[in-house]
Amino acid sequence: MRPAEPLPLLAIGASPRRGGNTDVMLKWIAEGATAAGQPMAVVQLRDVVVRPCIGCERCRRDKRCTGHGDGMQLLYPLIEAARGLVLASPTHSYNVTAWMKAFIDRLYCYYDFSDHRPRRWSSRLGGQGRRALVCTVAEQPEIDDIGFTLEAMAKPLTSLGYRVMDQLAAQPFFDLGSVRQDPLLAERLRAAGALLARAVTDDTQDV
Repeated sequence: MRPAEPLPLLAIGASPRRGGNTDVMLKWIAEGATAAGQPMAVVQLRDVVVRPCIGCERCRRDKRCTGHGDGMQLLYPLIEAARGLVLASPTHSYNVTAWMKAFIDRLYCYYDFSDHRPRRWSSRLGGQGRRALVCTVAEQPEIDDIGFTLEAMAKPLTSLGYRVMDQLAAQPFFDLGSVRQDPLLAERLRAAGALLARAVTDDTQDV
């Protein structure tokens, strides 16, 4: 992976299928953001080596992840620079993909902890007006069939200090790129991207 340019908006895709439904959804969100005046960097985790957290706890001392020298080291500057973040993962076994789970766990390095148990914590990404969207796609038609996927992305982001503006689910789609059959979904995702872009722009102007 070549280092991407830090931008106000960053999207992280966690689908193993190149050109699949998750990719199309991210493309629509990025189109909406661009139309609203904010370009978005899109990173696909299938193109990046992100190893799982090993629980070494060195990041508590070093204030960054020093347990792995992998692709996350390229992503951290992008995360810090972006005021808006999009996480997108297809539903695998009622949850996010293993790639998305590894990415989220590696954000642990942004937490600070007190010295007393039970240890209080805070996020170094908090208090900065950060915004986020999360989205998923699932083959089955019932909302229960996405299981914990949206929550598994939204709850960690909230803890890190993001305001999750929307949680978007596309169903029922499986065949490669089949979400293109739903123009209303495309409209909704472009609108969500535009809303995120405007929120980030407004926050920047308020500073």
